[in-house]
Amino acid sequence: MDEIAKEYDVIVLGTGLTECILSGVLSVKGKKVLHIDRNDHYGGEAASVNLETLFKKYGNYAKGDEPWKKYGRANDWNIDLVPKLLMSSGELTNILVSTDVTRYLEFKQVAGSFVQQNSGPKATVAKVPSDAGEALKSPLMGIFEKRRMKSFIEWIGTFDIKDPATHKGLDFSKCTSKEVYDKFGIEAGTRDFIGHAMALYLNDSYLDIPGKAPETIERIKLYGTSVSRYGKSPYIYPLYGLGELPQGFARLSAIYGGTYMLNTQIDEVLYEGSKATGIKATMKGIEPEMKFETKAQMVLGDPSYFSSKVKIVGHVLKAICVLRHPLAGTNDCDSCQIIIPQSQVGRKNDIYIACVSSAHNVCPKGYYIAIVSTIAETSANHHLELQPGLDRLGKIEEQFMGAPIPLYEPLEDGTKDNIFISKSYDATSHFETTTDDVKDIYARATGEELKVEGLREGLQVADE
Repeated sequence: MDEIAKEYDVIVLGTGLTECILSGVLSVKGKKVLHIDRNDHYGGEAASVNLETLFKKYGNYAKGDEPWKKYGRANDWNIDLVPKLLMSSGELTNILVSTDVTRYLEFKQVAGSFVQQNSGPKATVAKVPSDAGEALKSPLMGIFEKRRMKSFIEWIGTFDIKDPATHKGLDFSKCTSKEVYDKFGIEAGTRDFIGHAMALYLNDSYLDIPGKAPETIERIKLYGTSVSRYGKSPYIYPLYGLGELPQGFARLSAIYGGTYMLNTQIDEVLYEGSKATGIKATMKGIEPEMKFETKAQMVLGDPSYFSSKVKIVGHVLKAICVLRHPLAGTNDCDSCQIIIPQSQVGRKNDIYIACVSSAHNVCPKGYYIAIVSTIAETSANHHLELQPGLDRLGKIEEQFMGAPIPLYEPLEDGTKDNIFISKSYDATSHFETTTDDVKDIYARATGEELKVEGLREGLQVADE
């Protein structure tokens, strides 16, 4: 019991990526952090697992069989449960660099960023253009549209919210993204890949929100600067899988005095009046089990620890697939993202494909791991909702598809009871929504904006 203090500034429950970033950042900022997980491993829903664990998790085998053995050593596989890539100039990369967590991790760039046009037999996949030159070569547009797109991308590069001379006569305090597209005569198909594969919106609701246009422009700029950092795509990915990320932030927290306890069950959250003031917990896996009680000024955690304080706002559908070939239409990339905009396949939500391979030390040579994900729009036949994405994969060696995964959001913002709850991981194959959640929780919990240094010029985060 000596190592458990009587009081902490913050208790964090769950070692998912959101929670680990927060405990790492709060430790760096001088807070005394106790970080607990009921599991015996880091990562929670954002863990990476070996192939044997994946077979057992999804029950893809008959009793007595060991199908994972035909794929070599189980531990040569590090398969993400959440399909995510990092924007090379995005907020998560900035947080990694500014906190120096990059010293624990190695990154490699993701080779391509693609978008699908049309559906069924007419479906084509093409690289998302990242600059004016690529726009002129892109098969996604006709010749006149290419010129309009070139003009649009060049203008994005010069746009300054503070300089009305760059505003093309539009009032950006109330201007919609649709009005900006209209100004340049951008066609519907082009709006699709700009909004979904460059600005990375989840659906088309952003188009008609007054005052949203500057955010859309900044998102497109981020895409462009992320591509220009390494040249092939805006994305990078950690060697050995995403499970390395929470562990990197956990190490950071420990260096700054954070205390970590795995295998620890939360028995009760303690309150004084309406405010949470601490926890009672039991550390298992040791003899005898260790029961303890400690106080804190605030409690942070993932939704699984607070079932009465969260609501379900949707369900993620996900299929993890093992392949023996790169994805068609991607120039035999060893890794890529493909976004299928919802309007191309008659849906309300995009379909995402994240693909990595042995180049990232997540599987043996000659194999690829592709994860197809989207938001459920029906109550049954979920494999049909993922089908447009599965159709892009070609022959599938193994497919792991569990039940729809509930998407949780907190009912309240945490300021009343000092309990700050993260959101579930969405279907997107990038981390921008996760870091939005981190910044939001940090601001509510501390009353301060989370400020991180931008990437220093010339700093290499990933290998070519």
